[in-house]
Amino acid sequence: MSNIWTLLIADDCAEDREIYREYLLSDPHQSYQILEAASAEVGLELCQKKHCDAILLDFCLPDMSGLEFLDELKQQHLEVKLPVIMLTGQGDERVAVQAMKLGAQDYLVKQHLQPDVLQLTVRNAIQKSHLQNQFSKMQKQQQLAATIALRIRQSFNLEQILQTTAQEVQRLLECDQVTIYQVISNSDHNFTTKSAPFNLKKLCEAGFSISRDPLEKFTAFVEEFQANIENNIQASRLVAHTHKKVPKKTYLLVPILLNDSEETFTKLWGLLVASQSLDKRQWQPDEIDILNELVEHLASTIHQAERFTKALVDLENQKQLNAFKSQFVTTVSCEYRTFLASILAAASTLLQHHQKLDESRNQHFLELIEDKARQMSQLVDNLLVIEKLEFGKVSFTPLPFELLQFFCDIVEEHRRKISDRHQLTFKITGNTRGFWGDQKLLRPIIANLLANAIKYSPEGGNIEVHLMGADSYIVFEVKDEGIGIPIEDQQNLLASVSHGSNFEKIPATGLGLSIVKACVELHGGELRLESHQEQGTKVTVTLPKRPTQI
Repeated sequence: MSNIWTLLIADDCAEDREIYREYLLSDPHQSYQILEAASAEVGLELCQKKHCDAILLDFCLPDMSGLEFLDELKQQHLEVKLPVIMLTGQGDERVAVQAMKLGAQDYLVKQHLQPDVLQLTVRNAIQKSHLQNQFSKMQKQQQLAATIALRIRQSFNLEQILQTTAQEVQRLLECDQVTIYQVISNSDHNFTTKSAPFNLKKLCEAGFSISRDPLEKFTAFVEEFQANIENNIQASRLVAHTHKKVPKKTYLLVPILLNDSEETFTKLWGLLVASQSLDKRQWQPDEIDILNELVEHLASTIHQAERFTKALVDLENQKQLNAFKSQFVTTVSCEYRTFLASILAAASTLLQHHQKLDESRNQHFLELIEDKARQMSQLVDNLLVIEKLEFGKVSFTPLPFELLQFFCDIVEEHRRKISDRHQLTFKITGNTRGFWGDQKLLRPIIANLLANAIKYSPEGGNIEVHLMGADSYIVFEVKDEGIGIPIEDQQNLLASVSHGSNFEKIPATGLGLSIVKACVELHGGELRLESHQEQGTKVTVTLPKRPTQI
C-alpha cells in the first residue's frame, strides 16, 4: 500500500476544488496526490486512466448528477471498487440515502464543511475501502487456493502434480516465476543428518524470468534449514537478490517437507521458489500464508504419489516373482522327471532282463543310473547354492593354492564322464602361480561351464578349456561347438535363472550361469559370453590373482 493516496475531486466549481485541495494537503496524518475534474465526463475518464484511492464527488455536475455519475462508475467495472464521498449544498437526507444505495461511502454538506471533518472522512473512507479490498482479495485467494489444492490432489503422477502446482501458484500470486527444486542427496546420508551433501535439481517452472536463479542463496537456505530441521515446521523465507541490468528481485523460498507416519524423521524433499521484481510489488503476509498452506498440500500429495508408485513397482515385482516361481518349479520338475524316467527305465530293464543281457549291456544300464542320479544330485546342489547366493549366505574366503592342479583335477573329472562324441582339451598359457581364491566358489564356476559346454553340444565336438596367467590376473575360457545362444537371449542369460530360447529339447534349469556369475563377482572378476547359433559358445572369466579383500 502506497503512503501517498490519490484523490479525485470532481466538482465544477474551481473555488470549491481549491478549498478541498487546501484542506486535504494540510492533513497532518496523510499525504495526498490530487486529481481534479470540472465535469463528470472528465472525472470518469480519469478513473479509467489513473489510479485513484477515492473520489470526492459534487452532487450537481454540469453534465450529469452525482447519482448518475455513480451509476456510470459502476458500469465501468473497475478492477478495484473506488470509495466515493458525495458533496452537496442541499443537505437533503433523501439524496444521501440514494447516494449510499448506489455505492457512496459517505456524504458531506458543503456549507458546513470543516478541514478536520473532510480529512477524517476521506481517511476513514479510504482505509475502510482498502480493508474491504484486502479482505475480498484474501477471500478470492483462499477460494482459489482450495481449488488449486483439489487439482493438485487429483493425480498420482509426480511430474503432473509439480507442473500443475507451479502453474497454478504462479497464476494465483501473479508473480514473475514459480520454480520447484528437489533436494538430491549426494550420498546415502539420511536428510536428518546435518552435514548431508546435496544438489538442487530443477524439476519444473512456470512463468518467465530473464535472470538466473541465485542458487547459491537457495543452497545456503537449505543448509541452514537442514541444520535445524528438528525445530523447523514450515519456515519460509524471503531472499532479495540483485541481478545485473535487471530490477532487484525477491524470492520467496518455501521448503517442501515430507512426514511419514511410519518414520521418526522429517524429510526435506524440495523447495518451492516464487520470484518477482521489487519494482512491481512486495510480497504480502497473506500471500506467504496461502503459499505455505498450498505447499503443505503439495507435500502430502507428493508423499501419496511416491507411495502409489512404490505400490505399483511392488505389485509388478510380485507378478514377475510369481511368474518366475511358476516357471522355475515347472522347469525343475520337468528335469527331475526326465532323470527319474531314465533311471526307472534302466532299473526296470535290469530287473526284468538282466539274466538275458550280456555283461556290457548290464554295465551300460548301471552306468546310466549312476549318471542320472549324479545329475540329480548336482541339480540339488545347484539349488542349495543359488538359494545361499540369493540370500547372501555365502562367504568369500580367499586363500592361496595351486590353480593349475585345481583345474587339471576338475577337467579330468569331466573327461571321464563325457561321451565318445566329445573331445575335451586343456591348454595352459603364462604364469598361473600366485593366485588367491575360494575353492568352494571357484569349483562351481569351472564345473558349471564345463557341464554347460557338454550339455549344449548334443552332437558332440571339441570342448576347449584355456587357462592363461598374467602378472595380476588369470583368464580362463571354456569354448564349445554346440548349438549356441540366440543374440536376443544373450543379454538376459546371465540374469537369475534363465536359459536360451533354443534349449527346448535339452533339460535345463538355467541355474548354472547364475551360479557362475555370482561366484565370479564374489572373486571380484568379470564374465563375458560370446555365442553364435549352431557354431558354439565361448565363456571367458577374468579373475584377479589377489582379490581386494586380502
